Amino acid sequence: MKPNVLITGGGIGIGRASAFAFARAGYRVFVTDVLAEAGEAVAAQIRAEGGEAAFHALDVRATDQAEAVLAGVQAEHGALDCVVANAGIAHRVPLPALSDAKWDETFEIDLKGMLRVIRPALPGMQARGRGAIVCISSIMGIAYGWDQHVAYSAAKAGVIGLIRGLAVELAASGIRVNGVAPGYIRTAQLLSDEHSLGAAGAATAGANIPMGRIGEPEEIADVVLFLASTAARYMTGQTVVVDGGLLVGRY
Repeated sequence: MKPNVLITGGGIGIGRASAFAFARAGYRVFVTDVLAEAGEAVAAQIRAEGGEAAFHALDVRATDQAEAVLAGVQAEHGALDCVVANAGIAHRVPLPALSDAKWDETFEIDLKGMLRVIRPALPGMQARGRGAIVCISSIMGIAYGWDQHVAYSAAKAGVIGLIRGLAVELAASGIRVNGVAPGYIRTAQLLSDEHSLGAAGAATAGANIPMGRIGEPEEIADVVLFLASTAARYMTGQTVVVDGGLLVGRY
């Protein structure tokens, strides 16, 4: 029987790469996203390659929607073996324009959105005595402040606290909770001129990274897959930095 993984934000970027990594490792993949066309395309490509995948529209800001998607998936296919909580936004907002509503939007997606999909997955995992949760944080939540992205930095720091708290509470149930903190990765977010480095900035960012380049989504996905696997069976509560040496190489 194939293990089950549900991935939020699975239509593009790190979520997309993770969907393919898990599919190629033999998982049944449930791709979720607010981007229906992109998410459907990922699931369709996995099926075309001989894997098993389905797309479910999901806005992680909606508790009832998250619970309905998780309930439907588990009713049909059994408990989830892994949840990859990846969906997130990073909007450039200068402090004078950072309203309560904009702050809350970031936290609703980047932090609380993780809890909304993790919580309904837990009873099935606990009943079987095993499961893995992988949350995507950021180096901006570990070591860097990001100007004009205060809400993002704060939310991603909160993800690390979420990982630690869940790991301790769920360890006795056989559920492991870990995270990945990516550095500069070639995603649509990074390539956005409005909200991040843009294409020009991405082209020069490698000069500040010891490995000499920005990362690719597949290089994060491989670590996510490792954390979900039995190879990481004695790891919980950890957030693994994957940044080409950026943090340790700063002078």
